[in-house]
Amino acid sequence: MGVLDFNKLPINTLVGADWKTFRQITDGRAIDKGYRRKYYLTKGVCRLLSLLKPLQDKRYNRLLAGKPLENDPVFILGHWRSGTTFVHNVFSCDKHFGYNTTYQTVFPHLMMWGQPFFKKSMSWLMPDKRPTDNMELAVDLPQEEEFALSNMMAYTYYNFWFLPKYMQEYCDKYLLFEDITDEELKVFEEVFVKLIKISLWNTGGSQFLSKNPPHTGRVKELVKMFPNAKFIYLMRNPYTVFESTRSFFTNTIKPLKLENISGEELERNILSVYAKLYHKYESDKKFVPEGNLIEVKFEDFEADAMAKTKEIYDTLSIPGYEDAKESIEKYLGKKKGYKKNKYKYDDRTVRLVESHWDFALKDWGYTL
Repeated sequence: MGVLDFNKLPINTLVGADWKTFRQITDGRAIDKGYRRKYYLTKGVCRLLSLLKPLQDKRYNRLLAGKPLENDPVFILGHWRSGTTFVHNVFSCDKHFGYNTTYQTVFPHLMMWGQPFFKKSMSWLMPDKRPTDNMELAVDLPQEEEFALSNMMAYTYYNFWFLPKYMQEYCDKYLLFEDITDEELKVFEEVFVKLIKISLWNTGGSQFLSKNPPHTGRVKELVKMFPNAKFIYLMRNPYTVFESTRSFFTNTIKPLKLENISGEELERNILSVYAKLYHKYESDKKFVPEGNLIEVKFEDFEADAMAKTKEIYDTLSIPGYEDAKESIEKYLGKKKGYKKNKYKYDDRTVRLVESHWDFALKDWGYTL
């Protein structure tokens, strides 16, 4: 167990942002009264650590900037709480994959310089279990890259963790890319490629393995960036996804936010964003070349993860399954005793899901 209680963090994850990004995200935004101490402490630490960023930039430019990627990435897509973390952990057992680590999400500018010291400090402070679902937490474990991207540029959906009142604005601009400017999109592309190169350098992989729910709304752009990218799209029972997402967002936003948002407003945003994300993916998946996309129900993957993993490798023509098979089996063996959260759907949950997400229930064939 780490020294710090996740729900009582005196700072938020913007401590790892570069100074320009911190200012772009927070300038012009009102910080609510109860969060000003956290804001100023985060700002002070960020300003100090930002002084080290040029050291990494210099090394990156010398070692990685001019090198092309060997392979286009594999993207694990799906709404939050659709099983993306479990699938990500399974596939990361394959050592040919590289990925963004938990440490990198907080300190993306302290990867190629100073990592041993800062990683040891982070490991000592952070909890060893994710508070929302008891999944293991450790500095070197795979993690979704949107948190890292939010510390590298201002043009990401995860700004909403800090400023939740603007969740819908961030959704339209940086989740769906509907209102994003050409300049912002160019920055997104450049920063994302930089993150991928550093991730591969850090983990020793030759192909980037992405698990990032926000990418579900960016399929068209991702195909443009990486024409031979592979996509794994996860579906899960919408009743479960609603209950789990509401719990996850409610608990995760507490130590990160710098302004208040009511539970009712957060719930309305979840219902709205789910629908927008679903329809954007359905609209854009036609841009994925034939043979580069597989859609999987998480319940089927969970029931026989080994068989489904092999099916995904075969369908997408991903190399390396036989070499990774033993490591995957070992990981799955460790997870046999894992106890998941159990959800009971009250009448209100059923009404909300059926009135707002009926399209998913019908298209995917889910019932109570």
